[in-house]
Amino acid sequence: MWIGWIEFDILLGDVHSLKEKRSVVRPLIAEIKRRFEVSVAETGTQEQHRRVLLGAALVSADHGHLVEVLDAVERLVAGRPEIELLSARRRDLHSED
Repeated sequence: MWIGWIEFDILLGDVHSLKEKRSVVRPLIAEIKRRFEVSVAETGTQEQHRRVLLGAALVSADHGHLVEVLDAVERLVAGRPEIELLSARRRDLHSED
């Protein structure tokens, strides 16, 4: 069994309040969940209105599938015009590690 996750550090564009931040982050989380069937959550910086730490994780029987899904999630996040992806950190582990 393979367990993988990716964490994104994101800078939001023209956002001036936490309410506006939620209006950008919630649809992004929903789209990632819907398209890739992974777990996604805001993992930090909840009190800052222009920064988002977003994490996505999944479990897979096949390492190739895990890498493919995490690559696709990263492409989706990086391709969103309303956000700037500052960094993406990724990790994968085998259950026997």
